[in-house]
Amino acid sequence: MEFQKFDFRPQVAAGVKAAGYITPTPIQAQAIPPVMQGRDVMGLAQTGTGKTAAFVLPILDRLMQGPRGRVRALVIAPTRELAEQIHQAVQGLGRETRLRSVAVYGGVSAHLQAEKLRRGAEIVIACPGRLLDHIGQRNVALSGLEMLVLDEADRMFDMGFLPDIRRIMKHVPVKRQTLLFSATMPDDIRGLAREVLREPVTIQVDHTAPLDTVSHALYPVGQHLKTPLLVGLLRQTGTGPVLVFTRTKHRAKRVADQLLMAGYRTAALQGNLSQNRRQAALNGFRSGAYQVLVATDIAARGIDVSGISHVINYDMPDSADAYTHRIGRTGRAAKTGDAFTFVTREDETMVRSIERVLGEKVERRLLEGFDYKRPAPHGETEFVRQPRQPYRREERLKAPKLRNFPGDKGR
Repeated sequence: MEFQKFDFRPQVAAGVKAAGYITPTPIQAQAIPPVMQGRDVMGLAQTGTGKTAAFVLPILDRLMQGPRGRVRALVIAPTRELAEQIHQAVQGLGRETRLRSVAVYGGVSAHLQAEKLRRGAEIVIACPGRLLDHIGQRNVALSGLEMLVLDEADRMFDMGFLPDIRRIMKHVPVKRQTLLFSATMPDDIRGLAREVLREPVTIQVDHTAPLDTVSHALYPVGQHLKTPLLVGLLRQTGTGPVLVFTRTKHRAKRVADQLLMAGYRTAALQGNLSQNRRQAALNGFRSGAYQVLVATDIAARGIDVSGISHVINYDMPDSADAYTHRIGRTGRAAKTGDAFTFVTREDETMVRSIERVLGEKVERRLLEGFDYKRPAPHGETEFVRQPRQPYRREERLKAPKLRNFPGDKGR
């Protein structure tokens, strides 16, 4: 099957050709026909399967006919990175349609977004919180909405956005076409699907297992040796780009700084950065200016960079689903990739959960020539926390009293 079979309007077909699409992915092949027929769709597909084009192309095709200058399609996404990625896909695939899209998310000027909305756009891609702000300020009207897309619905639930989604639903017409895409289907998402979808076509594309184009390996290591091991692996692989995941934003910054000192062109992608700096990090990673991107989980579903050779889990993710989303950044578009995960003694329970999802035991590896007996450096506080020593009563009584210094009063 090829994209010509969908019989898109010439302007949309031109965007498909410019993007180099020839053969649709399974989610595209199964989802596009019912969407173009006007059916509600619930799509279960992991990240990296091409689902963005599965809803963007039918939206563009439908909106070619009908009024311009008002919001007719709304896509809701959980993260700024994913919203921007979808916005770029709309602009790229719709370059010949003259349809206008606006991306709406926090971290950047709301005033500029409001100006774009007032000038008129047919497609809005938004994060829930900022969209509600614009609705409250009457910068956007959704009364003429024809198509609604909830992308990465399970991630929106994880991030606590379900109450915001329900508030947004009060502002959209009851009569509309709704598409819901999710990598997993917990009970709360099933409940939301029953609320917002009408007799949906359900499409399921290997949503329970990671991509089979990815090979997996575990690297047992002490907490204090993770960074040296990471540097050793990077020297051994000699390929790129490499995406590294950490558990916290502070650790992402620290690991990125350490890799910079080791001579690797590295950027960090974490929540403390402004949106402009986050976008600059992504763009630099995309262009090859950075060899390594160190990110927190908030970026796991918003990074669309072709050719990522390795995903390295510096910290174990907090669930098997999160593991699937992380490693979905490599092995995309029929290419192969590697997923390496650093494992400590505390991670064994999660390892068993991941192996159940994969349906097989994951290979444990050691890096040849690496000194696994190296002691923790003195004064290390972030990666290795020394046990707190009990403070005996007699020692407390002998401790000298601290005298007051100028400026201490009132602290």
